[in-house]
Amino acid sequence: MDQVFKTSVDYVKGVGTTRAEMLKKELGIFTFEDLLRHFPFKYIDRTKFYKIKDINADLPHVQLIARLTHKELIGDKRVKRLVAQVKDDTGTMELAWFQGIKWVEKTLVPGQAYIIFGKPGSFNGKAQMAHPEIEPYSPEALKRKGNLTLQPGYSSTEKLKTFSLDSKGIQKLTATLLEQHGKDIHENLPQYILQKNRLMGRQQAYRSIHFPEDATALHEAQHRLKFEELFNIQLKLLKNKLLRTQKFKGFIFSKVDQYFNTFYQQKLPFDLTNAQKKVLKEIRQDTQRGVQMNRLLQGDVGSGKTVVALMTVLMAIDNGFQACLMAPTEILATQHYHSIKSLVGDDFIEVALLTGSTKQKARKPIHEMLKDGRLQLLIGTHALLEDKVQFKNLGLAVIDEQHRFGVEQRSKLWHKNALPPHVLVMTATPIPRTLAMTLYGDLDVSVINELPAGRKPIETIHLYENQRLRMFGFMKQEIAKGRQVYVVYPLIKESEKLDLKNLEDGIEVMSREFPLPDYRISIVHGKLAAADKEAEMQRFVKGETHIMVATTVIEVGVNVPNASVMIIENAERFGLSQLHQLRGRVGRGAEQSFCILMSSHKLSREGRIRLDTMVSTNDGFKISEIDLELRGPGDIEGTQQSGVLDLKMANLATDQELLTNIRHQVEDIFEQDPQLTHPENQILHQMLQTKSGGLTWDKIS
Repeated sequence: MDQVFKTSVDYVKGVGTTRAEMLKKELGIFTFEDLLRHFPFKYIDRTKFYKIKDINADLPHVQLIARLTHKELIGDKRVKRLVAQVKDDTGTMELAWFQGIKWVEKTLVPGQAYIIFGKPGSFNGKAQMAHPEIEPYSPEALKRKGNLTLQPGYSSTEKLKTFSLDSKGIQKLTATLLEQHGKDIHENLPQYILQKNRLMGRQQAYRSIHFPEDATALHEAQHRLKFEELFNIQLKLLKNKLLRTQKFKGFIFSKVDQYFNTFYQQKLPFDLTNAQKKVLKEIRQDTQRGVQMNRLLQGDVGSGKTVVALMTVLMAIDNGFQACLMAPTEILATQHYHSIKSLVGDDFIEVALLTGSTKQKARKPIHEMLKDGRLQLLIGTHALLEDKVQFKNLGLAVIDEQHRFGVEQRSKLWHKNALPPHVLVMTATPIPRTLAMTLYGDLDVSVINELPAGRKPIETIHLYENQRLRMFGFMKQEIAKGRQVYVVYPLIKESEKLDLKNLEDGIEVMSREFPLPDYRISIVHGKLAAADKEAEMQRFVKGETHIMVATTVIEVGVNVPNASVMIIENAERFGLSQLHQLRGRVGRGAEQSFCILMSSHKLSREGRIRLDTMVSTNDGFKISEIDLELRGPGDIEGTQQSGVLDLKMANLATDQELLTNIRHQVEDIFEQDPQLTHPENQILHQMLQTKSGGLTWDKIS
């Protein structure tokens, strides 16, 4: 897009300083481009005219032609309203105004026919319309574009409305901008791409998305702009992937030797699944090519990602390199440390844990051993990024839940060595295929889609509030078998606005129902001091308590194979991804495990879909697809924080086929013209150079 679109919105005719400040504050509209890309969220059909007898309060905005028969001012000086009666050949309807009465009253002429447009309501059982748009009817008025088209509806706020920047006000500003600078919207896709995909030109697409002549023009504009968004993302991601293979040479792990083989043959306590073996084979191939590995490892809760990561670490150690594993929280980093230590033992490899809580006295030997190469694996949090942390020969970086780390943070790891280390990114949040293609499109993707042998699928049950006694009875049965139970609440304290079970009430109820000395309860929530939280968790881990009452702080980081029951209170208040993560805290042993979803009878449509989905499947990938459909990509865990998905038009839940098609087309372009030097691809080369195209490329990693 031409440089003029970087101009501050202040300079759009009719905006000015005050309104510009409000647009920036309320809608994040800073520039001409932001205004142009503030697309309508709905369109009102101004081509259809209703008859009065067909109008009811359930309809959206409607349009009619009727004759004004009567008008009058009602009320005293302080509270007045203007009421008018209109009539067509099917009946009568009342119009009412409560503001701007003097001006409206002057424009109303009894006997005159009007084109009336607004949201119908009812008063005293009769059809009524408050504050309609109204203009005199004539054949010429009908011919005007404004009444024979799809009228755009823009999101606004109450504050903006006080500055006359409601939907209509924003519509006027957009029309002014297009009139002034529509000609400066330049094409950013090659002609052969436009022809192959039968795409509308870019300038016409922006005009038609705001002011479509008809439904066909609107559909073509939407398709063009969706295509552009997804194409630009794939172009950048695949270019990054190409650059990495050309620019970043990688360490060659030429052998699988003593550490890997000894662990596999003597220490691994279970057989690897076929999925784990397949992923290890892919990693082995990556690390032999002499190019930096950048692989995303997706695996459901409990699928065995940590073992795969550990065996990759052992490959690095076999080849004389060090490795690190970085997790977003101390709880998770500590869990990885204990899990790996339990697998390798005390005298196999040198492993250390470094977090914000590590005392200064303990840090010094870690730093020294790391620098001279004795420390082979360092596990930790953001503390790994500190300048004092210096490796002798870092060959592999494993990052757990990478979306919780910023681009800048992650890049610090790459600079801990002359050559960037191989990178293995792990996530326990199953990512829908389209989202993975967009978020991690420059990474190679591996999936562990089977659970270790002997694991039984978790049985999920949905109970209502009036079935609580049944739940208590079931808890007692499981505890009598020697099992443990999680009970998770959405809040610590009761909210005045939300009628939710809260942790404090829950503790009281549990204490009454499960009294000492027969039962013991751990309590964990985010407001506890770190030491207290750890102590409570350890009591549960060691089996000293039967029940852990907690908030979602236990979503990640607690691994208790003996816990067989997960109870989630007010389950309808949780997102699908979170419910699935919480459920994954049980089912870690060989015994049958259960997840009980407690809810009120009052469920929204989405709430019911979420709970029914949880009951019907344990497949995290299926769940993630439904979650994407329900919430959209912006709300899926991690994508909002990363700033990657600034999608104004495309919808990853519904545009999967389009995204896949675009991905293949961009792959073909780079296969035939890796440097984008062909004349027909100059427009793409230029777009990558200027980082334009309506997306903030520096936010994509």
